[in-house]
Amino acid sequence: MDLSRALGQLADIHQQIAKGEIYRGYRSVPVAASGMIGMAAAWAQAPGLGVNEPIGFVLYWTAIAACAALVGTSEIIYNYVARDDRADRSRTRQVVGQFLPSVLAGAIITVSLVHLSAALAPLLPGLWAICFGLGIFASRPYLPRASGWVALFYYVAGIVLLWVARGPEPLRAWWVGGTFGTGQLLAAFVLFWNLERHSQPPFPAGRQLEGNDDWEEEI
Repeated sequence: MDLSRALGQLADIHQQIAKGEIYRGYRSVPVAASGMIGMAAAWAQAPGLGVNEPIGFVLYWTAIAACAALVGTSEIIYNYVARDDRADRSRTRQVVGQFLPSVLAGAIITVSLVHLSAALAPLLPGLWAICFGLGIFASRPYLPRASGWVALFYYVAGIVLLWVARGPEPLRAWWVGGTFGTGQLLAAFVLFWNLERHSQPPFPAGRQLEGNDDWEEEI
């Protein structure tokens, strides 16, 4: 019983320490690449898709979001499967778990609004941006403090998009691609500036967390 209690206390201590450390699994290059995918998709979208086919617009951007998410988290997935030890995998699940509820909320909102009426589709770009900002803010204890500016960008963009959506304007590709692309490029800059520009050589495998005092510099 004493051993079990001691192990439980050690696990609690380790969890508390991890909350004060920066997660280094997110990397600037994959995050920037995911933003470029959004911008490229906005440029490539058929002009009539947001005017005549709101459901097609939603499906198109849902597919783009899935591709961008796969690219943006590609290094995390690779490290989780091939390189991380048990402790690092636990940290990855903990950090990513902070973001996933906002993704689930965005999916539920999307399905619900599309089910109610296709006329509500113009509200989705703004709601998606706000949900993404909420996910970043929820993950902020494990990210550089400057990530709060990225979350704020998504909040403001979401509010602006919701305001624009009340008018007669059709759905625009750049409402989604421009917002997401800019936000991801901003996030990539925050990651590079705070975590990567001084890391020469790159951090060794299995070391995805570093203390705030050693690595973080406020923008």
